This record gives sequence, C-alpha cells and structure tokens, in this order.
Amino acid sequence: MKLNYTKVDDYLLPDLTIKERNEKQTNKYGRLKLNYLKEYDKPFYTTLLMKNELTNYLVSVSIEAENRFNILMESYKKLDKKLSEKNKNDNSLEWVKLMNSYKNCAEEIILKELIYTKNV
Repeated sequence: MKLNYTKVDDYLLPDLTIKERNEKQTNKYGRLKLNYLKEYDKPFYTTLLMKNELTNYLVSVSIEAENRFNILMESYKKLDKKLSEKNKNDNSLEWVKLMNSYKNCAEEIILKELIYTKNV
C-alpha cells in the first residue's frame, strides 16, 4: 500500500480518504459492539478503521445478532404454551410479562455470545 503525502507548512500529512461508504444501518447490537471495541479491543478497532471495514463489520454483527434474537424468540414461543394467541387474548398481562421475560433472556444471551466476544 503506497501512501501519498501533502506538504502543509513544515509537515508531510498522508492523503487519507474513505473510498466508499456503506449506507446500511447498525442496530443497538452494532453500536454496543462498537463501544466494546473502542474500550476493550483498541487494536482490532484501529485495524478495521484503517482498512475501511469497520462499518461492514458492525453491520454483519447487527444482522447476526438480530437473526439470533429472532431464532431465540421463535423457539421460546414454540416451547411455552402460555405464549399462544389464545392466552394473549385471555390473559394479556401474563402474556406481556412472559414475552418481556423471554426478550430479556434472549438479549442477555446475545450480549454474552455475540457482542462481548472477539470472534464475531
């Protein structure tokens, strides 16, 4: 990789530009991964930033985490009969309480598996 430099006063500054921008959005899991990299894995963060791969990496983490979340929630719905549509209509407060509980469990699993690991 060859760098070109521009002379500004007595200094030679590298000509660094971003080649292309990824317009995809990251969700909360991507933002959590970004904060984790900045705080706990600075070399990997810097490498991704220098290679212009940070956004692509964060988008892939976001997609993977969202897919994992959907899979977990579907499995919870299949395993627990209290999460049926009939129970939703009959006892909505209990249904909401269970859904929130399962959602929190799924998010905790995702945070431990995907966000706070280096091998994603």
